[in-house]
Amino acid sequence: MNPTADKYFLDAPQWQEELIQLRKIVLSSQLTEMIKWGVPCYVFQESNVVLLGSFKAFCSISFFKGSLMNDANGILAKPGENSQTVRMIKFTHSDQIRELEPIIKAYILEAIEIEKTGAKPILDKSAELAFPAELLQILDQDAAFKAAFKALTPGRQRGYNLFFTAAKQPATRITRIEKYRQQILDGKGINDCTCGLSKKMPSCDGSHKAIR
Repeated sequence: MNPTADKYFLDAPQWQEELIQLRKIVLSSQLTEMIKWGVPCYVFQESNVVLLGSFKAFCSISFFKGSLMNDANGILAKPGENSQTVRMIKFTHSDQIRELEPIIKAYILEAIEIEKTGAKPILDKSAELAFPAELLQILDQDAAFKAAFKALTPGRQRGYNLFFTAAKQPATRITRIEKYRQQILDGKGINDCTCGLSKKMPSCDGSHKAIR
């Protein structure tokens, strides 16, 4: 148990009981508790294995290399349609956690064993990002902007790309790119608040003005 993580669980605006239950389960394993990205992250020999999260509709336990797990019980889900490696179990009631506790513990042990082997998920190359022409043109015209965008993590690049390509009109895509230019130059993702934390995370209360 990491004392610095206590505040997260004490201040959780929702799913507090469920998150505390999940914390106890994870702490019964060999993992070390840390706070990363403003949420509890559980590590095995410096490698991220498990993450706890709180969302409006559910709380969750996520496995960084969940795509390599057997999931004999069919309870792992992708966080999003573009997720390749992370898998999560969603909960909406403490009773669900109590019923699944033995399975959750088994899944955590499996995730640790995967980490011990050094196995790495094979990414689907067909899922590589296809950037819109407008973004490619702006990147070619602005070396500093191009360097900043390329320096973003793949997940942050994907987040921006999904937002930019969702616009149907070229003019709208350009407007969106220009709106986020400074945020990209600052090395922040589309959901990062100016406080440095994701606005999706409960540790950021949303009172910080985001660059939009």
